[in-house]
Amino acid sequence: MERTTALNVALVIPRSGSAGIYGPSCEACAELAIRDLNATTGLLGKQVRLIPVDGSRPPAVVAAEVARLVERGTIDAITGWHISPVRQAIARVTAGRVPYVYGPLYEGGERTPGLFLTGETPSRQLLPAMDWMKDEHGVDRWIVIGNDYIWPRQTGAAAAGHARTHGAPLVGEIYLPLGTEDFSAAIRDVERSAATGVVLLLVGGDGVMFNRQFAAAGLDASVPRLSPHVEENMLMASGSESNRGLFAAAGYFEALNTTASMDFAGHYYTTYGPAAPALNSIGESCYEAITLLIALVSRAGSLTVADLTAAAVGLTYISPRGEVTMRGNQMSQDVYVAEAIDLDFEVQARISAA
Repeated sequence: MERTTALNVALVIPRSGSAGIYGPSCEACAELAIRDLNATTGLLGKQVRLIPVDGSRPPAVVAAEVARLVERGTIDAITGWHISPVRQAIARVTAGRVPYVYGPLYEGGERTPGLFLTGETPSRQLLPAMDWMKDEHGVDRWIVIGNDYIWPRQTGAAAAGHARTHGAPLVGEIYLPLGTEDFSAAIRDVERSAATGVVLLLVGGDGVMFNRQFAAAGLDASVPRLSPHVEENMLMASGSESNRGLFAAAGYFEALNTTASMDFAGHYYTTYGPAAPALNSIGESCYEAITLLIALVSRAGSLTVADLTAAAVGLTYISPRGEVTMRGNQMSQDVYVAEAIDLDFEVQARISAA
């Protein structure tokens, strides 16, 4: 395909490391979104293709590659799933130059020009889910265990403030490097703290290792875990014996019993078959981000940042998550709380968008 006949979108997703477990789902969902788009009239009358970028490398390395693509005119937009330090590094080299639609949940507060966000933020995801856990399961003494970078730390800070406001301060916060494999000391801290719940802010493989060791220590029966990040890949990797007492909050679950969600799941498995990568909130976030990009560009009739920023005002559309609305550069959406039952989730509650 010649450059003049296509619009190119950089897809920044992890290929290895702690978050590598998410890569196949992200790629499959992103490719599905582009396939659906190109089966119609494309975008601005052109076909769209994805340019893969490995987002599991150091942030500066990823950002340097994206900067080269932008400077050469190779890409027209950026999207994908990658952790917050990578987002921050990319945003520094793309601000105001090309549209950047970021799919993952994140810590909130992003205001970079030309950056649009579809992911959940703590105030609308984790904090209401903590309240639900207290009401439904009596959890009132939380300990935070997360990786040591911006998203877990700022999300943990939000959880700490929320807990203090409700008269039950956190009993501890523990942050460990990405790639940690031995969580025995952290698990001992949970036992010593007499916590009645764990806010789990570990990414991918780290979360899997923690869940296995937590269950092996026998704490899964008495101390529930709540995560805004655990998804279906992690359930499978952890094993059903490690998933008891595990809850998640997200804007999308494969088990979500809504027309939009069920239609999307049917379309996904019809396209890829039963051996497809797990359909989950993280993979779907890549489909969601491309859906937002399409909605913005279609409304603006342009790919310029100024036009897309204007087009975002009051934008409402239907996605696999249902009806969503843009508020500034951030998507507002319903969030759901689900309980892990063996290797699947069962949705327990809906938290409506404000």
